[in-house]
Amino acid sequence: MAESLGVAVIGAGMAGKAHAAAYRTASALYSPVLPPVRLVSIGDVNAEFGSLAARRFGFERNDTSWQAIAEADDIDVVSVVIANSLHREVVEGLLAAGKHVLCEKPLSDSLEDARAMADAARSAAGIARIGFTFRRTPGIAYIRDLIRTGVLGKVLHFSGRYWTDYGFSPSAPMSWRYKGGPGSGALADVGSHLAYVSEFLCGDITSISGGRLSTAIDKRPLPLGAVIGHDHAAVSDTFEAVENDDYAAFNAEFENGAGSFEVSRVAAGHANSLNFEVFCENGAAKFDQRRPSEIQLFLNDGSGNENGYRQVILGPGHPYIAGGLAMDAPEVGFGQNDAFGYQARAFLEEVAGLSEEESLPRCASFDEGVRNMELLGAVTESALNNGKKITL
Repeated sequence: MAESLGVAVIGAGMAGKAHAAAYRTASALYSPVLPPVRLVSIGDVNAEFGSLAARRFGFERNDTSWQAIAEADDIDVVSVVIANSLHREVVEGLLAAGKHVLCEKPLSDSLEDARAMADAARSAAGIARIGFTFRRTPGIAYIRDLIRTGVLGKVLHFSGRYWTDYGFSPSAPMSWRYKGGPGSGALADVGSHLAYVSEFLCGDITSISGGRLSTAIDKRPLPLGAVIGHDHAAVSDTFEAVENDDYAAFNAEFENGAGSFEVSRVAAGHANSLNFEVFCENGAAKFDQRRPSEIQLFLNDGSGNENGYRQVILGPGHPYIAGGLAMDAPEVGFGQNDAFGYQARAFLEEVAGLSEEESLPRCASFDEGVRNMELLGAVTESALNNGKKITL
């Protein structure tokens, strides 16, 4: 095991700050088996954003280029949390420099680049993983356990939605999120999450059909200054065309069962609403990200007299919670930020050399990241061909 691990985060935006905060707390989750974690650098081309994030989360410095981080001898582990179109160059450069890399999803903005990144990862000295953060959500992981252990049993039908509203206002400023080809909008941004969650629970998707992509707001005003994340900053009276999808929907066939999916970035009133129901041979389960400390569960007792969902409050008997929170009691509360902490902890455990038996479940591989993008590509192909069925 290394004497210490130096950490950097490239990207000081919304998700970048979530990664930075996660590395800060990772050592305090569970037993103290990690080597000392040094918070070294926040990288961002905007020096002001990088400096503010470094000071906020206790990193030693900020850098304004990914090359500086690649060349730094005091950095071992790097999270890449920047525009999807920039992932390939940065990730390949970091891997070539011997760094361990945790890349935000989706892996890239094109399947060709994603496959090249996976090829680079297989031959790299460092470990390369992708952040499928919702796999770390205790309620989602618990539902998976209920399916896998036979309590819920074979999946019959999955119904999932991920509604967000960061783009519902026509005055929301133009950013990289609104640029790119078909399928690179809401589908790539939040549909990628819903796709890997469905396969995490239900197994492999075998075909996609009924794909639909829609752009509700076709132009956006340019911001007057730099914008972080989904901020609604001051804008100019100059507009640029939106190039990708505000809304996407599709159907899927799994090896067992079927599914329906809907995602949006213009769903007014839904700031961050990932929710799904999974229907199985012995009952059903329901999850809503707005209420992450619980799930709804229905188990058929055979009589039919008291059928219906009941609330299950998550606590130490469920995944990730026992020892993973300072107060690991039921109803204390947790959310998406905690999932980033579990993700960072899992990645650091693997980098540190802990065995799979004594670690949290490993982060997803780049090959799994490619698989996720193949699903998104199939949805896009279906949408561009009037809902045609695409076999995977």
